[in-house]
Amino acid sequence: MANSAQVRKRARQAEKRRRHNASFRSAMRTAMKKVVQLIQAGDRQAAVDAFKAAVPVIDSAVGKRLIHRNKAARHKRRFNAEIKAMP
Repeated sequence: MANSAQVRKRARQAEKRRRHNASFRSAMRTAMKKVVQLIQAGDRQAAVDAFKAAVPVIDSAVGKRLIHRNKAARHKRRFNAEIKAMP
């Protein structure tokens, strides 16, 4: 275990940050799953609304360095293309 006060504090901070990041990452994944489910269901308008709600969540995850900006761009691009391809 940690032998100095500094290391103990860093361990506490890391655990707190890990819990916060896990919570935010879960919210991001949930928003993305909603878009996927609505695309698969064929509900175009609901998928557009869910996509518009998911974009700020994804961008916020990039700002918090939870995911890479290229990964966020890839997800947004694919969602947009799938929604445009819907009848």
